[in-house]
Amino acid sequence: MTYDARVGPPPGPQPQPRFVTIDDVAPTEVVAQLHGDRRAGVHIRFLEWTPERFVAYTRYDPGLILERHGHSSDHLLFVLDGELTVGDRVCGPNTLVVLERGAAFGPLIAGPEGCTFLEHHAGDVTPVPVDKEGYHALLAERGITRLPNPRFSRPPGAPAGDLGTGDRWS
Repeated sequence: MTYDARVGPPPGPQPQPRFVTIDDVAPTEVVAQLHGDRRAGVHIRFLEWTPERFVAYTRYDPGLILERHGHSSDHLLFVLDGELTVGDRVCGPNTLVVLERGAAFGPLIAGPEGCTFLEHHAGDVTPVPVDKEGYHALLAERGITRLPNPRFSRPPGAPAGDLGTGDRWS
């Protein structure tokens, strides 16, 4: 069969579709907080992670708070279940949040049932913090303790690079 698109395929092996199901990918905790005696975290199922794109099925536990931040690439977030407050905007199911490269959003606060969303980055996923002082004040105001970020292994195909350490992923 010949390639029929208006633009030709890239040189080399012909691209092929790939299929990933949520159940085939274990969740990985990447951020952790202590809300009283309850642990809350960010749990990511890395569906695709290459230098060109990142696609994840992400779950925030109830009440989880992430700081106001941006990314060094375009970022899309589509809410599937639960509620996520982004700054002053409450985003329920079927809400798309578009974050262009260089824009900032947040803080991000998961609703009482938590929040599940699909997210996509067009390149670099590393967060760029905007207001550390405000973030730490908000955590203190709500009695939340930020725990050290859990160590995790990148999935096969993920680019090498500095994801940051310490307080960068919060």
